[in-house]
Order: sequence, then structure tokens, then C-alpha cells
Amino acid sequence: MKKYCLALDLVDDKQLIAEYEEYHKQVWPEIKVSIINSGITQMEIYRTGNRLFMIMETEETFSFKEKTRADAANPKVQEWENLMWNYQQALPGAKPGEKWIIMNKIFTLQ
Repeated sequence: MKKYCLALDLVDDKQLIAEYEEYHKQVWPEIKVSIINSGITQMEIYRTGNRLFMIMETEETFSFKEKTRADAANPKVQEWENLMWNYQQALPGAKPGEKWIIMNKIFTLQ
């Protein structure tokens, strides 16, 4: 198993943040299937203010490159991602079009 932590910001607007959270209470079934089929075995998203943190556990064979390729070929995933851009904003320093940024682990207790 691999574990990744990622960060992303939301537009700092209470109404938009509430709408974003509502969408995530009922994520489209096609999106869940695409996540599972990519080798992601567990995913959690946390929020503080307008900052999001995602924790992903994946199979050893998981590849961000392959996930990106599969997502680009999936019209329903593209529809979801375009919708989510209404609520999301890139972190400072992100490349154009880049959403979630992989965080570097800096501490482990054990």
C-alpha cells in the first residue's frame, strides 16, 4: 500500500464551500468507479477554512500518470472536474491547470 497526502484550496466563499461539500456527500457513482478502478483503495478529504487535504491509500501499482490519462478519456470525470473548478482554486505555485498538489511528508512518529 502507498499513501499520499494532497492539498487544494477552495474559493473562499461560504456559499460555494457549502455547495462543494454537498456535492461530496453524493459523489456521482461514475466518479467513485473511476477512483476505485485507478487503484485507489481509500480516500478521505478534510477541510479547514478554504483549504482541503486529501489522504489517499493506493495499491502498489497506482500511477498518477495513468490516473490522469484515464480521467482525460472519461467524459463523466471531465464533467465532474469542470464542475468542481467552479469551487476550487489552485494553490500558490501550482502549474496552470494543476489542482491537487502532492504534499511532502516531513515527520513520522515511529
